[in-house]
Amino acid sequence: MSERIADWADGRLGIYGLGRKYLRKVFPDHWSFLLGEVCLYTFIILILTGVYLTLFFHPSMNEVQYNGSYVPLSGVRMSEAYSSTLDISFDVRGGLLIRQIHHWAALIFVAAMFVHMMRHFFTGSFRKPRELNWLFGWLLLFLALFEGLLGYSLPDDLLSGAGMRLIEGMTLSVPIVGTYLSFFLFGGEFPGNDIVGRFYSLHVLLLPGIMAALVVTHLILVFYHKHTQFPGPGKTERNVVGQPFFPVYVAKAGGFFFLVFGVVAVVAAIASINPVWVYGPYRPDQVSTGAQPDWYLGFAEGLVRVMPGWEIAYWGHTLNLGILVPLVAFPLWLALIGVWPFIEAWITGDRREHHLLDRPRNRPVRTGLGVAWLTGFFVAMGAGGNDLWATRFHLSVNAITWFARVALIAGPVLAYVVTKRICLGLQRRDRDKVLHGRETGIIKRLPHGEYVEAHEPLEAGELYRLTQHEQPAALEALPDTDEHGVRRRVRAVQRLRVALSQWMYGEGSRIPKARREELEPGSARH
Repeated sequence: MSERIADWADGRLGIYGLGRKYLRKVFPDHWSFLLGEVCLYTFIILILTGVYLTLFFHPSMNEVQYNGSYVPLSGVRMSEAYSSTLDISFDVRGGLLIRQIHHWAALIFVAAMFVHMMRHFFTGSFRKPRELNWLFGWLLLFLALFEGLLGYSLPDDLLSGAGMRLIEGMTLSVPIVGTYLSFFLFGGEFPGNDIVGRFYSLHVLLLPGIMAALVVTHLILVFYHKHTQFPGPGKTERNVVGQPFFPVYVAKAGGFFFLVFGVVAVVAAIASINPVWVYGPYRPDQVSTGAQPDWYLGFAEGLVRVMPGWEIAYWGHTLNLGILVPLVAFPLWLALIGVWPFIEAWITGDRREHHLLDRPRNRPVRTGLGVAWLTGFFVAMGAGGNDLWATRFHLSVNAITWFARVALIAGPVLAYVVTKRICLGLQRRDRDKVLHGRETGIIKRLPHGEYVEAHEPLEAGELYRLTQHEQPAALEALPDTDEHGVRRRVRAVQRLRVALSQWMYGEGSRIPKARREELEPGSARH
Protein backbone atom coordinates (compact mmCIF):
# COMPACT_ATOMS: atom_id res chain seq x y z
CA MET A 1 0.00 0.00 0.00
CA SER A 2 2.73 2.49 0.95
CA GLU A 3 4.65 1.67 -2.22
CA ARG A 4 1.58 2.35 -4.37
CA ILE A 5 0.96 5.65 -2.57
CA ALA A 6 4.59 6.65 -3.09
CA ASP A 7 4.42 5.78 -6.80
CA TRP A 8 1.16 7.74 -7.16
CA ALA A 9 2.66 10.82 -5.49
CA ASP A 10 5.92 10.56 -7.45
CA GLY A 11 4.04 10.40 -10.75
CA ARG A 12 2.34 13.70 -9.98
CA LEU A 13 4.90 15.61 -7.90
CA GLY A 14 8.26 14.17 -8.96
CA ILE A 15 9.18 13.51 -5.33
CA TYR A 16 11.66 10.75 -6.10
CA GLY A 17 13.69 12.87 -8.48
CA LEU A 18 13.76 15.83 -6.10
CA GLY A 19 14.67 13.59 -3.18
CA ARG A 20 17.48 11.89 -5.06
CA LYS A 21 18.89 15.29 -6.01
CA TYR A 22 18.55 17.18 -2.73
CA LEU A 23 18.37 14.64 0.10
CA ARG A 24 21.93 13.55 -0.64
CA LYS A 25 23.20 17.12 -0.87
CA VAL A 26 26.42 17.50 1.12
CA PHE A 27 26.66 19.97 4.00
CA PRO A 28 30.03 20.90 5.54
CA ASP A 29 30.51 20.32 9.26
CA HIS A 30 31.61 23.36 11.27
CA TRP A 31 30.29 24.79 14.52
CA SER A 32 29.75 28.29 13.05
CA PHE A 33 27.11 26.93 10.68
CA LEU A 34 24.94 26.21 13.72
CA LEU A 35 24.38 29.96 14.11
CA GLY A 36 22.07 29.93 11.11
CA GLU A 37 20.19 27.00 12.57
CA VAL A 38 19.70 28.87 15.85
CA CYS A 39 18.13 31.69 13.82
CA LEU A 40 15.79 29.28 12.04
CA TYR A 41 14.77 27.36 15.15
CA THR A 42 14.09 30.43 17.29
CA PHE A 43 11.98 31.81 14.43
CA ILE A 44 9.94 28.59 14.49
CA ILE A 45 9.60 28.90 18.27
CA LEU A 46 8.38 32.48 17.83
CA ILE A 47 5.73 31.37 15.33
CA LEU A 48 4.49 28.53 17.58
CA THR A 49 4.33 30.58 20.78
CA GLY A 50 2.98 33.62 18.94
CA VAL A 51 0.04 31.62 17.59
CA TYR A 52 -0.75 30.48 21.14
CA LEU A 53 -0.63 34.01 22.53
CA THR A 54 -2.94 35.40 19.83
CA LEU A 55 -5.71 33.13 21.12
CA PHE A 56 -5.87 35.08 24.39
CA PHE A 57 -4.61 38.59 23.60
CA HIS A 58 -7.11 41.39 22.91
CA PRO A 59 -5.50 44.17 20.84
CA SER A 60 -7.82 46.93 22.00
CA MET A 61 -7.23 50.21 23.81
CA ASN A 62 -10.77 50.35 25.19
CA GLU A 63 -10.69 51.02 28.92
CA VAL A 64 -11.87 48.29 31.28
CA GLN A 65 -11.68 47.73 35.01
CA TYR A 66 -9.34 44.93 35.97
CA ASN A 67 -10.78 42.22 38.22
CA GLY A 68 -8.33 39.42 37.60
CA SER A 69 -6.07 37.36 39.82
CA TYR A 70 -3.37 40.00 40.34
CA VAL A 71 -4.70 41.69 43.48
CA PRO A 72 -2.43 44.82 43.53
CA LEU A 73 -4.06 46.04 40.29
CA SER A 74 -7.59 45.01 41.19
CA GLY A 75 -10.08 47.75 40.32
CA VAL A 76 -7.56 49.75 38.29
CA ARG A 77 -8.75 51.06 34.92
CA MET A 78 -6.58 49.93 32.01
CA SER A 79 -6.74 49.02 28.35
CA GLU A 80 -8.04 45.65 27.21
CA ALA A 81 -4.58 44.92 25.79
CA TYR A 82 -2.93 45.31 29.19
CA SER A 83 -5.74 43.44 30.97
CA SER A 84 -5.48 40.48 28.58
CA THR A 85 -1.70 40.44 29.05
CA LEU A 86 -2.24 40.12 32.81
CA ASP A 87 -4.78 37.36 32.20
CA ILE A 88 -2.29 35.48 30.04
CA SER A 89 0.32 35.83 32.79
CA PHE A 90 -1.84 34.79 35.76
CA ASP A 91 -5.04 33.10 34.58
CA VAL A 92 -4.16 31.15 31.42
CA ARG A 93 -2.58 27.77 32.12
CA GLY A 94 1.05 28.00 31.06
CA GLY A 95 0.47 31.52 29.73
CA LEU A 96 3.33 33.17 31.60
CA LEU A 97 5.78 30.48 30.48
CA ILE A 98 4.70 30.87 26.84
CA ARG A 99 5.00 34.66 27.12
CA GLN A 100 8.51 34.38 28.46
CA ILE A 101 9.52 31.75 25.89
CA HIS A 102 8.24 34.09 23.19
CA HIS A 103 10.17 37.06 24.55
CA TRP A 104 13.41 35.19 25.18
CA ALA A 105 13.19 33.53 21.74
CA ALA A 106 12.86 37.00 20.19
CA LEU A 107 15.99 38.22 21.97
CA ILE A 108 17.97 35.13 20.97
CA PHE A 109 16.62 35.26 17.42
CA VAL A 110 17.93 38.78 16.83
CA ALA A 111 21.23 38.03 18.59
CA ALA A 112 21.76 34.86 16.53
CA MET A 113 21.01 36.71 13.29
CA PHE A 114 23.40 39.47 14.29
CA VAL A 115 26.25 37.04 15.03
CA HIS A 116 25.38 34.93 11.96
CA MET A 117 25.56 37.99 9.71
CA MET A 118 28.92 39.07 11.13
CA ARG A 119 30.31 35.56 10.63
CA HIS A 120 29.39 35.83 6.96
CA PHE A 121 30.91 39.31 6.79
CA PHE A 122 34.26 38.42 8.32
CA THR A 123 34.66 35.24 6.24
CA GLY A 124 33.61 36.86 2.94
CA SER A 125 30.79 34.45 2.17
CA PHE A 126 28.74 37.37 0.80
CA ARG A 127 30.72 37.37 -2.45
CA LYS A 128 29.35 36.18 -5.77
CA PRO A 129 26.98 34.36 -6.14
CA ARG A 130 25.55 35.09 -2.67
CA GLU A 131 25.04 38.86 -2.76
CA LEU A 132 21.25 38.55 -2.96
CA ASN A 133 21.17 36.01 -0.15
CA TRP A 134 23.21 38.44 1.95
CA LEU A 135 20.62 41.14 1.25
CA PHE A 136 17.79 38.79 2.21
CA GLY A 137 19.50 37.99 5.51
CA TRP A 138 20.23 41.66 6.16
CA LEU A 139 16.59 42.54 5.43
CA LEU A 140 15.49 39.80 7.84
CA LEU A 141 17.58 41.40 10.59
CA PHE A 142 16.23 44.85 9.76
CA LEU A 143 12.63 43.65 9.87
CA ALA A 144 13.26 41.69 13.07
CA LEU A 145 14.24 44.91 14.85
CA PHE A 146 10.91 46.50 14.00
CA GLU A 147 9.01 43.28 14.65
CA GLY A 148 10.52 43.17 18.12
CA LEU A 149 9.66 46.82 18.72
CA LEU A 150 6.04 46.24 17.73
CA GLY A 151 5.70 43.15 19.92
CA TYR A 152 7.38 44.99 22.80
CA SER A 153 4.74 47.74 22.52
CA LEU A 154 1.63 45.53 22.43
CA PRO A 155 1.06 44.95 26.21
CA ASP A 156 0.39 48.71 26.66
CA ASP A 157 2.17 48.77 30.01
CA LEU A 158 4.09 51.75 31.34
CA LEU A 159 7.44 50.53 29.99
CA SER A 160 6.22 49.83 26.46
CA GLY A 161 4.40 53.16 26.50
CA ALA A 162 7.75 54.90 26.96
CA GLY A 163 8.90 53.17 23.76
CA MET A 164 5.78 54.37 21.93
CA ARG A 165 6.51 57.89 23.17
CA LEU A 166 9.95 57.65 21.54
CA ILE A 167 8.28 56.50 18.30
CA GLU A 168 6.01 59.51 18.48
CA GLY A 169 8.95 61.86 19.05
CA MET A 170 10.85 60.44 16.08
CA THR A 171 7.75 60.71 13.90
CA LEU A 172 7.23 64.34 14.88
CA SER A 173 10.88 65.15 14.09
CA VAL A 174 10.36 64.44 10.37
CA PRO A 175 10.48 67.84 8.66
CA ILE A 176 7.20 69.38 7.40
CA VAL A 177 5.08 66.20 7.48
CA GLY A 178 5.95 64.96 10.99
CA THR A 179 2.71 66.07 12.63
CA TYR A 180 0.62 64.55 9.84
CA LEU A 181 2.51 61.25 10.11
CA SER A 182 1.96 61.18 13.86
CA PHE A 183 -1.79 61.78 13.49
CA PHE A 184 -1.99 59.08 10.84
CA LEU A 185 0.01 56.56 12.87
CA PHE A 186 -1.73 57.04 16.20
CA GLY A 187 -5.18 57.91 14.88
CA GLY A 188 -5.18 61.34 16.51
CA GLU A 189 -3.37 62.89 19.45
CA PHE A 190 -0.85 60.58 21.14
CA PRO A 191 -1.47 57.90 22.30
CA GLY A 192 -4.76 57.74 20.41
CA ASN A 193 -7.06 54.72 20.45
CA ASP A 194 -5.84 52.66 17.49
CA ILE A 195 -2.10 52.20 17.86
CA VAL A 196 -2.18 48.81 19.63
CA GLY A 197 -4.57 47.37 17.05
CA ARG A 198 -2.42 48.67 14.20
CA PHE A 199 0.79 47.38 15.76
CA TYR A 200 -0.94 44.04 16.35
CA SER A 201 -1.85 43.67 12.66
CA LEU A 202 1.71 44.48 11.62
CA HIS A 203 3.20 42.21 14.30
CA VAL A 204 1.17 39.06 13.67
CA LEU A 205 0.34 39.33 9.95
CA LEU A 206 2.37 41.61 7.71
CA LEU A 207 5.92 41.41 9.07
CA PRO A 208 5.86 37.68 9.98
CA GLY A 209 4.55 36.89 6.48
CA ILE A 210 7.34 38.87 4.84
CA MET A 211 9.93 37.35 7.15
CA ALA A 212 8.67 33.80 6.53
CA ALA A 213 8.91 34.38 2.77
CA LEU A 214 12.45 35.71 3.19
CA VAL A 215 13.45 32.72 5.34
CA VAL A 216 12.15 30.26 2.74
CA THR A 217 13.89 32.15 -0.08
CA HIS A 218 17.07 32.32 1.96
CA LEU A 219 17.07 28.54 2.50
CA ILE A 220 16.29 27.82 -1.15
CA LEU A 221 19.27 29.93 -2.22
CA VAL A 222 21.50 28.13 0.30
CA PHE A 223 20.54 24.83 -1.36
CA TYR A 224 20.90 26.26 -4.85
CA HIS A 225 24.29 27.90 -4.38
CA LYS A 226 25.62 25.05 -2.18
CA HIS A 227 27.19 25.69 1.20
CA THR A 228 30.40 27.61 1.68
CA GLN A 229 33.22 25.86 3.53
CA PHE A 230 36.41 26.78 5.31
CA PRO A 231 39.61 26.00 3.39
CA GLY A 232 41.40 22.74 4.05
CA PRO A 233 42.83 19.65 2.36
CA GLY A 234 40.57 18.38 -0.40
CA LYS A 235 38.32 21.46 -0.31
CA THR A 236 38.13 23.50 -3.49
CA GLU A 237 35.83 26.04 -5.11
CA ARG A 238 34.14 23.21 -7.03
CA ASN A 239 33.29 20.70 -4.31
CA VAL A 240 31.81 20.46 -0.82
CA VAL A 241 33.30 18.19 1.83
CA GLY A 242 30.92 17.08 4.54
CA GLN A 243 27.96 14.86 5.40
CA PRO A 244 24.82 14.24 3.28
CA PHE A 245 21.64 16.13 4.12
CA PHE A 246 19.76 12.87 4.71
CA PRO A 247 20.06 11.04 7.02
CA VAL A 248 23.07 12.55 8.82
CA TYR A 249 22.31 16.26 8.68
CA VAL A 250 18.56 15.79 9.21
CA ALA A 251 19.17 13.76 12.37
CA LYS A 252 21.65 16.29 13.74
CA ALA A 253 19.39 19.23 12.84
CA GLY A 254 16.37 17.62 14.48
CA GLY A 255 18.26 17.00 17.68
CA PHE A 256 19.66 20.52 17.66
CA PHE A 257 16.17 21.99 17.25
CA PHE A 258 14.95 20.29 20.42
CA LEU A 259 18.14 21.34 22.19
CA VAL A 260 17.55 24.99 21.27
CA PHE A 261 13.88 24.75 22.24
CA GLY A 262 14.84 23.17 25.56
CA VAL A 263 17.44 25.82 26.38
CA VAL A 264 15.00 28.64 25.58
CA ALA A 265 12.31 26.98 27.70
CA VAL A 266 14.68 26.54 30.66
CA VAL A 267 15.85 30.15 30.44
CA ALA A 268 12.23 31.34 30.24
CA ALA A 269 11.25 29.20 33.22
CA ILE A 270 13.97 30.49 35.57
CA ALA A 271 14.67 34.04 34.34
CA SER A 272 11.80 36.52 34.52
CA ILE A 273 11.58 39.02 31.67
CA ASN A 274 9.22 41.93 31.02
CA PRO A 275 7.09 41.61 34.20
CA VAL A 276 4.36 43.98 32.98
CA TRP A 277 2.41 43.75 36.25
CA VAL A 278 5.23 45.56 38.02
CA TYR A 279 5.09 48.57 35.69
CA GLY A 280 1.33 49.09 35.65
CA PRO A 281 -0.85 50.34 32.78
CA TYR A 282 0.44 53.07 30.51
CA ARG A 283 -0.41 56.68 31.27
CA PRO A 284 1.05 59.50 29.15
CA ASP A 285 1.83 61.59 32.24
CA GLN A 286 4.01 58.90 33.85
CA VAL A 287 7.30 57.18 33.04
CA SER A 288 9.07 54.34 34.81
CA THR A 289 12.52 54.89 36.29
CA GLY A 290 15.40 53.21 34.46
CA ALA A 291 13.29 52.42 31.39
CA GLN A 292 15.35 50.38 28.91
CA PRO A 293 14.37 48.80 25.59
CA ASP A 294 15.35 45.31 24.52
CA TRP A 295 19.06 45.01 23.75
CA TYR A 296 18.77 45.24 19.97
CA LEU A 297 17.16 48.71 20.22
CA GLY A 298 19.78 49.97 22.67
CA PHE A 299 21.74 51.23 19.66
CA ALA A 300 18.92 53.58 18.63
CA GLU A 301 18.32 54.61 22.25
CA GLY A 302 22.01 55.42 22.66
CA LEU A 303 22.08 57.59 19.54
CA VAL A 304 19.23 59.66 20.95
CA ARG A 305 20.92 60.04 24.34
CA VAL A 306 24.34 61.10 23.04
CA MET A 307 22.97 63.53 20.45
CA PRO A 308 22.81 67.12 21.80
CA GLY A 309 19.35 68.68 21.82
CA TRP A 310 20.02 71.03 18.91
CA GLU A 311 17.20 72.75 17.05
CA ILE A 312 17.17 74.80 13.86
CA ALA A 313 14.30 77.18 13.01
CA TYR A 314 14.04 77.81 9.27
CA TRP A 315 11.18 79.06 7.06
CA GLY A 316 8.71 78.71 9.89
CA HIS A 317 9.67 75.10 10.61
CA THR A 318 11.71 73.74 13.50
CA LEU A 319 14.17 70.92 12.91
CA ASN A 320 14.75 68.93 16.09
CA LEU A 321 18.21 67.58 15.31
CA GLY A 322 18.41 65.82 18.67
CA ILE A 323 15.85 63.31 17.34
CA LEU A 324 16.11 63.71 13.57
CA VAL A 325 19.84 62.90 13.35
CA PRO A 326 19.51 59.59 15.29
CA LEU A 327 16.43 58.75 13.21
CA VAL A 328 18.54 59.06 10.04
CA ALA A 329 21.75 57.61 11.51
CA PHE A 330 20.10 54.38 12.72
CA PRO A 331 19.13 52.97 9.28
CA LEU A 332 22.26 54.41 7.65
CA TRP A 333 24.51 52.57 10.10
CA LEU A 334 22.73 49.32 9.27
CA ALA A 335 22.83 50.13 5.54
CA LEU A 336 26.63 50.47 5.67
CA ILE A 337 27.02 46.79 6.43
CA GLY A 338 24.21 45.83 4.05
CA VAL A 339 25.73 47.34 0.90
CA TRP A 340 29.32 46.31 1.63
CA PRO A 341 29.33 43.25 -0.73
CA PHE A 342 28.61 45.51 -3.69
CA ILE A 343 31.17 48.09 -2.60
CA GLU A 344 33.88 45.44 -2.26
CA ALA A 345 32.99 43.88 -5.61
CA TRP A 346 33.23 47.32 -7.26
CA ILE A 347 36.61 48.05 -5.67
CA THR A 348 38.17 44.71 -6.54
CA GLY A 349 36.45 44.12 -9.88
CA ASP A 350 36.24 40.44 -8.90
CA ARG A 351 33.47 38.67 -10.86
CA ARG A 352 34.40 35.09 -9.99
CA GLU A 353 32.30 32.73 -7.88
CA HIS A 354 33.63 32.09 -4.38
CA HIS A 355 32.72 29.04 -2.32
CA LEU A 356 35.76 28.93 -0.02
CA LEU A 357 35.71 31.23 2.98
CA ASP A 358 38.41 33.70 3.93
CA ARG A 359 40.29 33.65 7.19
CA PRO A 360 39.59 37.09 8.70
CA ARG A 361 43.31 37.72 9.28
CA ASN A 362 43.96 37.46 5.54
CA ARG A 363 41.62 40.40 4.82
CA PRO A 364 42.85 43.00 7.34
CA VAL A 365 40.96 45.98 5.93
CA ARG A 366 37.61 44.18 5.75
CA THR A 367 38.10 42.73 9.23
CA GLY A 368 39.12 46.13 10.61
CA LEU A 369 36.06 47.78 9.09
CA GLY A 370 33.80 45.10 10.57
CA VAL A 371 35.26 45.55 14.05
CA ALA A 372 34.96 49.34 13.67
CA TRP A 373 31.28 48.94 12.74
CA LEU A 374 30.70 46.69 15.75
CA THR A 375 32.53 49.16 18.02
CA GLY A 376 30.23 52.00 17.00
CA PHE A 377 27.21 49.74 17.50
CA PHE A 378 28.20 48.65 21.00
CA VAL A 379 29.31 52.13 22.10
CA ALA A 380 25.90 53.49 21.16
CA MET A 381 24.19 50.54 22.84
CA GLY A 382 26.16 51.17 26.03
CA ALA A 383 25.27 54.86 25.87
CA GLY A 384 21.60 53.89 25.84
CA GLY A 385 22.00 52.94 29.51
CA ASN A 386 23.90 56.03 30.64
CA ASP A 387 21.47 56.59 33.51
CA LEU A 388 21.94 53.04 34.79
CA TRP A 389 25.74 53.32 34.50
CA ALA A 390 25.57 56.53 36.52
CA THR A 391 23.35 55.20 39.30
CA ARG A 392 25.00 51.78 39.62
CA PHE A 393 28.58 53.05 39.65
CA HIS A 394 27.96 56.49 41.22
CA LEU A 395 29.24 58.40 38.22
CA SER A 396 28.19 61.62 36.53
CA VAL A 397 25.65 61.03 33.80
CA ASN A 398 27.03 64.04 31.92
CA ALA A 399 30.57 62.61 32.04
CA ILE A 400 29.29 59.27 30.73
CA THR A 401 27.41 61.01 27.92
CA TRP A 402 30.47 63.01 26.85
CA PHE A 403 32.64 59.91 26.99
CA ALA A 404 30.13 58.12 24.75
CA ARG A 405 30.13 61.05 22.29
CA VAL A 406 33.90 60.95 21.97
CA ALA A 407 34.01 57.13 21.85
CA LEU A 408 31.33 57.03 19.16
CA ILE A 409 33.67 58.94 16.84
CA ALA A 410 37.13 57.89 17.99
CA GLY A 411 36.27 54.30 18.99
CA PRO A 412 35.65 52.91 15.47
CA VAL A 413 38.82 54.57 14.15
CA LEU A 414 40.93 53.15 16.97
CA ALA A 415 39.29 49.73 16.60
CA TYR A 416 40.07 49.68 12.88
CA VAL A 417 43.75 50.54 13.40
CA VAL A 418 44.25 48.02 16.21
CA THR A 419 42.39 45.22 14.39
CA LYS A 420 44.34 45.76 11.18
CA ARG A 421 47.66 45.61 13.08
CA ILE A 422 46.57 42.42 14.84
CA CYS A 423 45.64 40.81 11.50
CA LEU A 424 49.00 41.75 10.01
CA GLY A 425 50.75 40.35 13.08
CA LEU A 426 48.87 37.07 12.70
CA GLN A 427 49.86 36.95 9.03
CA ARG A 428 53.52 37.40 10.01
CA ARG A 429 53.18 34.56 12.50
CA ASP A 430 51.65 32.30 9.83
CA ARG A 431 54.45 33.17 7.41
CA ASP A 432 57.08 32.43 10.04
CA LYS A 433 55.41 29.13 10.88
CA VAL A 434 55.38 28.11 7.23
CA LEU A 435 59.03 29.06 6.70
CA HIS A 436 60.50 27.61 9.89
CA GLY A 437 57.97 25.11 11.19
CA ARG A 438 56.20 24.88 14.53
CA GLU A 439 57.97 25.72 17.79
CA THR A 440 58.51 22.67 19.99
CA GLY A 441 59.74 24.26 23.21
CA ILE A 442 62.93 22.14 23.01
CA ILE A 443 66.12 24.17 23.43
CA LYS A 444 69.30 22.90 21.80
CA ARG A 445 72.85 24.10 22.07
CA LEU A 446 74.84 24.42 18.87
CA PRO A 447 78.57 23.45 18.69
CA HIS A 448 79.66 27.09 18.89
CA GLY A 449 77.62 27.67 22.07
CA GLU A 450 74.47 29.28 20.65
CA TYR A 451 71.10 28.17 22.07
CA VAL A 452 68.23 27.75 19.61
CA GLU A 453 64.72 26.34 19.80
CA ALA A 454 64.00 23.28 17.74
CA HIS A 455 61.18 23.47 15.17
CA GLU A 456 59.18 20.62 13.72
CA PRO A 457 57.81 20.62 10.14
CA LEU A 458 54.16 21.36 9.56
CA GLU A 459 51.80 18.70 8.37
CA ALA A 460 50.74 18.95 4.75
CA GLY A 461 47.17 19.87 5.69
CA GLU A 462 48.27 22.68 8.01
CA LEU A 463 50.74 23.95 5.42
CA TYR A 464 47.98 24.07 2.82
CA ARG A 465 45.60 25.88 5.16
CA LEU A 466 48.16 28.62 5.83
CA THR A 467 49.12 29.16 2.20
CA GLN A 468 46.04 28.44 0.08
CA HIS A 469 44.59 31.96 0.24
CA GLU A 470 44.87 34.41 -2.62
CA GLN A 471 46.47 37.82 -2.26
CA PRO A 472 44.83 40.02 -4.92
CA ALA A 473 46.99 42.70 -6.45
CA ALA A 474 45.86 46.30 -6.03
CA LEU A 475 44.71 48.21 -9.08
CA GLU A 476 47.33 50.40 -10.69
CA ALA A 477 46.64 53.98 -11.66
CA LEU A 478 46.53 54.59 -15.41
CA PRO A 479 49.37 56.71 -16.83
CA ASP A 480 48.65 60.35 -17.59
CA THR A 481 49.06 59.77 -21.32
CA ASP A 482 48.08 56.91 -23.61
CA GLU A 483 50.32 55.04 -26.06
CA HIS A 484 50.03 57.90 -28.55
CA GLY A 485 51.14 60.56 -26.10
CA VAL A 486 47.65 62.02 -25.79
CA ARG A 487 46.69 63.16 -22.31
CA ARG A 488 44.33 60.66 -20.80
CA ARG A 489 41.12 61.78 -19.15
CA VAL A 490 40.69 59.82 -15.93
CA ARG A 491 37.38 60.20 -14.19
CA ALA A 492 37.23 60.94 -10.48
CA VAL A 493 35.34 57.68 -9.93
CA GLN A 494 38.21 55.70 -11.43
CA ARG A 495 40.74 57.53 -9.27
CA LEU A 496 38.63 56.76 -6.21
CA ARG A 497 38.44 53.08 -7.15
CA VAL A 498 42.22 52.83 -7.57
CA ALA A 499 42.81 54.61 -4.24
CA LEU A 500 40.42 52.26 -2.42
CA SER A 501 42.04 49.23 -4.08
CA GLN A 502 45.47 50.40 -2.92
CA TRP A 503 44.03 50.87 0.56
CA MET A 504 42.58 47.35 0.66
CA TYR A 505 45.33 45.38 -1.10
CA GLY A 506 48.37 47.65 -1.11
CA GLU A 507 51.73 46.90 0.47
CA GLY A 508 50.70 48.14 3.90
CA SER A 509 47.60 45.94 4.01
CA ARG A 510 49.09 42.48 3.67
CA ILE A 511 52.15 40.39 4.45
CA PRO A 512 53.36 38.42 1.41
CA LYS A 513 52.81 34.74 2.04
CA ALA A 514 55.74 32.34 1.89
CA ARG A 515 56.73 30.96 -1.49
CA ARG A 516 57.95 27.44 -2.10
CA GLU A 517 61.50 28.56 -2.90
CA GLU A 518 61.71 30.34 0.48
CA LEU A 519 61.08 27.21 2.52
CA GLU A 520 64.03 26.02 4.55
CA PRO A 521 65.13 22.42 3.93
CA GLY A 522 63.21 20.19 6.31
CA SER A 523 61.04 23.02 7.66
CA ALA A 524 57.89 21.71 5.99
CA ARG A 525 56.84 19.05 3.54
CA HIS A 526 57.27 19.92 -0.12
